[in-house]
Amino acid sequence: MKRLILATVLVVLGFVSVNAQSVYDLRINEVMLTNKTNYIDSYGERSAWIEIVNTGYNSVNVAGCFLTNDISNPMKYRIPSADPITLIPQQQYLVFFADGKSVHGTLHLNFTLDSINRFVALIAPDGSTLIDSVTLPAIGIDKSFVRLPNGKGEWRISELATPNSTNELFETHVSTGERFVKFDPFGVIMAIIAMSVVFTALLVLYRLFKLTARLVQKPIRIEFRKSKVAKAEAVEEVAEEVPGEVFAAISAALYFYETEKHDHESTVLTIERVSRRYSPWSSKLYGLQQTPNRIIVHRKLN
Repeated sequence: MKRLILATVLVVLGFVSVNAQSVYDLRINEVMLTNKTNYIDSYGERSAWIEIVNTGYNSVNVAGCFLTNDISNPMKYRIPSADPITLIPQQQYLVFFADGKSVHGTLHLNFTLDSINRFVALIAPDGSTLIDSVTLPAIGIDKSFVRLPNGKGEWRISELATPNSTNELFETHVSTGERFVKFDPFGVIMAIIAMSVVFTALLVLYRLFKLTARLVQKPIRIEFRKSKVAKAEAVEEVAEEVPGEVFAAISAALYFYETEKHDHESTVLTIERVSRRYSPWSSKLYGLQQTPNRIIVHRKLN
């Protein structure tokens, strides 16, 4: 059972991973038409080249896609699928050489680029969906046409080519902090944001601790409620067990109290003669023996 669950999870993760890769994250990032002193291929030759960038955050395999310099022939060059070099890691680059020598390998296209053929298009594996394209202006020798920022910015002519690397390599980079300082020179917005973050965090912590306290105290409250109910039931049972004599005594006491038949021993000294014929303490009646009967015998005198 565990193996079945593990296999199912792996299949789902694999499915998600495969579907997370999308060729639509690929973009044409840099193109050079006339290469005289710039990038060389593994054969030591220079030619026009096209740089593709993966703008996604998963590796994307460009195999199966098409590159062309003629929109009327979108499937001009199909990128082979048997070469692992076509797998482009996240935020990385892959350079194809437009030298018309596809026999040299996967990265060598079967068409060329020059001052006349200045159109480049990347087509999806279905052979018809356009992923990205660009028409280059007439740029000079060893100059490239680049996007800034990479893959999504405006196209511009660059004096310095950066094949297989970021186009921002030679650009003056302005940090986000510097841009924010320019936007908020007195720091008012920054102070508001900082205070909002702090108070939001405190509010979240307060709610979290309150919820935690409730969860911890819940079993205690249940036990306390149970004990209270048990005590109430015990009191009811005791009340039911009070004998009737107690109620009779209480009723009599209340009756005497209401009719004022009872003495006020604490405030009134009662002087009432008690007539007794004898004192049980001084009476010797019970301490004496009865007088024996006297027997008188009369005798005749001779």
